[in-house]
Amino acid sequence: MIHTEYHVKNSDFITDVVIGMSDGLTVPFALAAGVSSAVTNNHIVITAGIAEVIAGCIAMGLGGYLAGKTEWDHYKSEKAKEEYEVDHIPDKEKEEIKEIFADYGFSEASQTLLAEELSKDRTKWVDFMMKYELGLEAPDPNRASKSAITIGLSYVVGGMIPLSPYFFTSTPAVGLHISAIVTLICLFIFGYFKSKVTGQPILKGAFKVMIIGALAASAAFVVAKLFA
Repeated sequence: MIHTEYHVKNSDFITDVVIGMSDGLTVPFALAAGVSSAVTNNHIVITAGIAEVIAGCIAMGLGGYLAGKTEWDHYKSEKAKEEYEVDHIPDKEKEEIKEIFADYGFSEASQTLLAEELSKDRTKWVDFMMKYELGLEAPDPNRASKSAITIGLSYVVGGMIPLSPYFFTSTPAVGLHISAIVTLICLFIFGYFKSKVTGQPILKGAFKVMIIGALAASAAFVVAKLFA
């Protein structure tokens, strides 16, 4: 019997899409629902919605960029410290290698042998300490810019879905009804594939994403109605 392993690859990209689409579907949907309860002109809903999508795209993209930049700066800082320790206190670093292998059940002789072999290659030595001592993997140097673009575009795509019905309807009330149906279906589908990719219970994850979006829109609608 052939055993095929399935692992999710490019998880950074998937994470960024999930972040952008989740907020893109939910926030503009809630805003449009709130504005729809207070106005009688679709143009106002569309204008407010597009302004929010643009602002959200920039804010989310910038947040993704800063997160990626911080991750890369942190890795470089920790790697510089590790390189200094390897160069100036190698005996201590070898002891740390032995401690790591000891946790995996290697004998004292094996620990010493592995530490000595590993310490012959400075680059691999530092990489080993980064991964197994600090738990840090080298991030993509272009992660910040890629994250900003992916999150921003995903937000725009998600945000235009709840707004699109207002372009083709006569009143905000009609637009909201169609927007609610379309957006909730999209939230369910998005939650379904998100759960499938991340290995979570599929239907539970799909309904959870859909319910969160519905609650956010309902809350915005009620609040706007109360203060209109």
